[in-house]
Amino acid sequence: MTAYIPPYRITPTILNRVADISERLGRWSASHDNSLSPHLRRDNRIKTIQASLAIENNTLSLEQVTAVLDGKRVLGLPHEIQEVRNAFIAYEKLNDWQAHNINHLLAAHHALMAALLDDAGQFRTGGVGIYRGKELVHMAPPANRVTVLMQQLLDWLKTTDLHPLIASCIFHYEFEFIHPFADGNGRMGRLWQTLILSRWNPILAYLPVETVIRHQQQHYYAALQQADNAAEATPFIGFMLDALHTAMVEVAESDEQSSEKNSDKSSEKILQLLAKTPTLSAKELAQQLGLSSRAIEKNIAQLKANGRLKRVGAAKGGYWQVGAIRESPLR
Repeated sequence: MTAYIPPYRITPTILNRVADISERLGRWSASHDNSLSPHLRRDNRIKTIQASLAIENNTLSLEQVTAVLDGKRVLGLPHEIQEVRNAFIAYEKLNDWQAHNINHLLAAHHALMAALLDDAGQFRTGGVGIYRGKELVHMAPPANRVTVLMQQLLDWLKTTDLHPLIASCIFHYEFEFIHPFADGNGRMGRLWQTLILSRWNPILAYLPVETVIRHQQQHYYAALQQADNAAEATPFIGFMLDALHTAMVEVAESDEQSSEKNSDKSSEKILQLLAKTPTLSAKELAQQLGLSSRAIEKNIAQLKANGRLKRVGAAKGGYWQVGAIRESPLR
């Protein structure tokens, strides 16, 4: 049997966008030591969950989603609160799943749809059509073809040598075309693309591309429709790569603004910790403050340049001599 290959074209525009995203990702990864602080990971994960569920008409705000995940009481519809809890569990399990494993795919759907769908974690057994208002915009393949089609798609994903940025977009489109579950296909498609990308670069597990899709929701649906009409994934690849690029730009800008605001606070906290324990290393400071090692080193360099911090002795066995500390209590 000939292996299945999804229909698509690689255009110069797509190649240029892949190159641009890769370059930006390299700079972003370098600035965060190829990882993100726990605080930034959580913030981006919450943005991802809120936006992905909002696309599916969940009305909880970012503040409400945060409160739910913090274990606080939230006035909201029970099923919407359950959706948030499920999504958080699913995204936290990304490291446990392999993108090409059909059992992992079913387990992920069960995690996303537990207590929301009777057949969570099982492929649909009936036909399904996708409507925009009263208009039928897509009729998914028959239910008796779903298992075969999904296995073929996962086998392709396992063996393809396409760049992960492109392969993840193709998978996302093909998944939505097959529409393998009775419900939850949109959030599953976005989750699985994140999984594919995170296997290429772990930092992408925390890129909230869903927030861009949420703001461009009609364009998202239009790209799916254009791909259906063209009988190939190319239009959707272009849309998703643009969304990934936009998300990276927004995260970089947000990080820069946040860094400027928090730099002074971080410097004061570093000084306070070193005043109490002058032998702390940059790694230990990073762990205690929840910052990257690069951020700690940058702050220390600035403090030394300003004459507020001095290293006495060797890197190993020496200690820090702290100058003036402003009022900025540790919290």
